[in-house]
Amino acid sequence: MTVASASHTQQAEIQRIFKLQQANKMAVGATTAKERIRKLDKLRDAVMKYRPEIREAMWKDYHKPAVEVDLTEIYMVTSEIKHTKAHLKEWMRPQHVPTPIGLAGSSSWIQYESKGTCLIIAPWNYPLNLTFGPLVCCIAAGNTAMIKPSEHSPNSSALMSKIIREVFDESEVAIFEGDVDTSTALLDLPFNHIFFTGAPEIGKIVMRAASKHLTSVTLELGGKSPTIIDETANMDTAVSRIAWGKFSNSGQICLAPDYILVHENKKEAFITAMKKKLESYYGKDPAQSKDFTHVINQRHFKRVKSYLENSLADGAVIAHGGRFDETTNYLEPTLVTDVPLESDLMQKEIFGPVLPIRTYKNIQEVIDFINSKEKPLGLYIYSKSRKNIKQILKYTRAGGTCINHNNLHYANMNLPFGGSNYSGLGKSHGKFGFEAFSDARAVYKQNLPSAIDLLVPPYNNWKLKLVDLTIKWF
Repeated sequence: MTVASASHTQQAEIQRIFKLQQANKMAVGATTAKERIRKLDKLRDAVMKYRPEIREAMWKDYHKPAVEVDLTEIYMVTSEIKHTKAHLKEWMRPQHVPTPIGLAGSSSWIQYESKGTCLIIAPWNYPLNLTFGPLVCCIAAGNTAMIKPSEHSPNSSALMSKIIREVFDESEVAIFEGDVDTSTALLDLPFNHIFFTGAPEIGKIVMRAASKHLTSVTLELGGKSPTIIDETANMDTAVSRIAWGKFSNSGQICLAPDYILVHENKKEAFITAMKKKLESYYGKDPAQSKDFTHVINQRHFKRVKSYLENSLADGAVIAHGGRFDETTNYLEPTLVTDVPLESDLMQKEIFGPVLPIRTYKNIQEVIDFINSKEKPLGLYIYSKSRKNIKQILKYTRAGGTCINHNNLHYANMNLPFGGSNYSGLGKSHGKFGFEAFSDARAVYKQNLPSAIDLLVPPYNNWKLKLVDLTIKWF
């Protein structure tokens, strides 16, 4: 299906498949772990089969190098599948819980059941990962799914559509390419759950649409992830890891270090080391590098460039980089110092290869600054000081934190991934993703005569005393 506004034909097709999946959702929800794993195997096999085409599509979309495609797209999907396959039977098994003495003679358990028909709205920055990753969790939980990939990565979206149609029957999984009108047409439907990854501003629109049908949502958003470098940090290690975490994918990562808070005594050492590291990664002219991703399109190129230009007009200074080529959406890895707090670079999520650097004198100053902003999706600490690390963890809030690294908590399927408030709602990955697409059903079974049977009307003094004893002792 071509990328275009939702036509009457497409709207009719969306309605048809939604009804088809609604009619099929109970049958899909009743599938066994073995049946669901078989579907995941088919998806994994297709991803591996089309691995060369996936690389090619992402190179066409935004100059993404093959190694980054393999590590951040293909591996993340196959890792999610592998982890899910290893644990799915356990997750689906009834989870027995203790019985309080007041309910003696009974047993209770939690049974995870599918939500039904789900909508997955995916972004462009990691097309395969952030489309198929949630889909793995959705399938594992026994749901049907309708998918809306991003129109900003058309080659990747077209290839994913080919994979989905090759692997799944439309009554189980279907995909719709298109622009905002397609998303609007989908959001008008009464889905049982919506999983959205993208900007907070669009997340609000999704949540508003979901509220019309009281549809549950998982919102994977973003925000400004602070990166702290204290006076005890190993500078070479910190610079190497921050350079990778910030400038991979040209900074178009919801988890990317958004700005640096470096101890004032370490500022110059950080800038000097970062310049050398960027040259070792991408050469003296990153525009010629096959290892540096470009900004996805003109719109986002102009957005990031305007953030930089507006901040420079407000008094910020370029410490490194700043070159660009509008014809190829290329923006050089750029370090900026003396960035005013009210500037775009410090107020808006950058989502591009520009790194603001600010200094601090003491850890409390860092904590107060972070807490003056919305809760970030990620918070990164480079330090050898247990005291500083403990203080930051205790007195700040974030969706996730890495100590002496960044971004990598995302890759551990045993950890929940997600933000809080402005940076997200709900968690994903592994068991947390399975639970996001499931409803936890409480089941109570009476096995022996119940004490509650003694407390039915008509009430009398003896029953009142029994209630008193229950309140006091049980």
